[in-house]
Amino acid sequence: MVNHDLKIFEELESNVRSYVRSFPTVFKKAKGYKMWDIDGKEYIDFFSGAGALNYGHNDEKMKQKLVEYILSDGITHSLDMASEAKASFLKKFNDVILKPRGMNYKVMFPGPTGTNTVESALKLARKVTGRTNVISFTNGFHGMTIGSLSVTGNSSKRKGAGIPLQHVVTMPYDNFVSEKLDTVEYLDRFLEDNGSGVEIPAAMILETVQGEGGINAASFEWLRRIEAICQRWGIILIIDDVQAGVGRTGTFFSFEKAGIKPDIVCLSKSISGYGLPLALTLIKPELDIWNPGEHNGTFRGNNPAFITATEALTYWEDESFEKSIAEKSEKITEFLNQIVDKYPELNGEVKGRGFMQGISTPVEGLASDIAAKAFESGLIMETAGPEDEVFKLFPPLTISHEGLEKGFKVIEESVRSLVSTKQPIAN
Repeated sequence: MVNHDLKIFEELESNVRSYVRSFPTVFKKAKGYKMWDIDGKEYIDFFSGAGALNYGHNDEKMKQKLVEYILSDGITHSLDMASEAKASFLKKFNDVILKPRGMNYKVMFPGPTGTNTVESALKLARKVTGRTNVISFTNGFHGMTIGSLSVTGNSSKRKGAGIPLQHVVTMPYDNFVSEKLDTVEYLDRFLEDNGSGVEIPAAMILETVQGEGGINAASFEWLRRIEAICQRWGIILIIDDVQAGVGRTGTFFSFEKAGIKPDIVCLSKSISGYGLPLALTLIKPELDIWNPGEHNGTFRGNNPAFITATEALTYWEDESFEKSIAEKSEKITEFLNQIVDKYPELNGEVKGRGFMQGISTPVEGLASDIAAKAFESGLIMETAGPEDEVFKLFPPLTISHEGLEKGFKVIEESVRSLVSTKQPIAN
């Protein structure tokens, strides 16, 4: 294979490219929690494909199943026709994930991306209720197609639509204003007051931990109260678990510890286990009122992804896997708290939950500089938040304790080298 430098991307790829600007090298190989570029430089991956690689790169068992399937001329493309690969996935997902958690959902396969599952959820909620509007929350991110973008908070991404984004009311997320403002009471008041100008919506859509929005974690109590409001008014509750799900926050579904039962759940990113495109929309059976083909897509039957997704679920057959996530999550939290305490110049705040954590700093440009410095030192990490004020840790769930420690060391060295050059902002 011919080695290319970055010039080919600058010359031939659209200006819309983004991650190549944050990680300016040409990657060639990846395994587990490591990546290598064409010069052989090794990187620790604390990015995990923005949450699409929760099991790391090129998992051996998934790779073996995938190669066997391809070599046996297994079906690659079948739209939503019945296939052996799909049947195996549906059965295992039901047996390993849904049944043990007392969940009863029909599984819909929309197009194979996160925004596809969100679009299908919004469409179904409107069909079920006969209502038009949707309530979303500040700093939420749900995708880049028009419907998903309408419930996304980021102003620069919204502007990219080029048209007005309508039929959505944005309400404050947990602690968006301050700890003093009860945002659930605020929301409820709008719904119950006929003079508020806010109609009862078809749905509410939210992330339990907001990834792109700044690693903001809603309290379990807040989530339970939101669910109660939805039940009171007959509003469809949609949980977007595209990034926070599949173990990223500690449990398979991010909302499990809150004890809520969403009407619709959106999954994508790591559900295939291998980084192959796949998305699911989980629907309570009584809401599954679709007409055949009413929502479809050419690539909603990604059989190779079913193969790896089925194998990925074997991780969840063993309770020790979830326990290991919890143990390593505590290690991440402890490290971040130590960084905040040790480097007061950050004026930092630890945010998030599980393997979805980071540090927010109000010092302008510091989070981005720390991520850039870490990349120079061999660690891939991105930023989040409306001002890129959070540097976030997204290592694969399967990373070893040794791998975590290596990453921690690079991050601390990056922080130490930069905090003295930036002026802190007073509280």
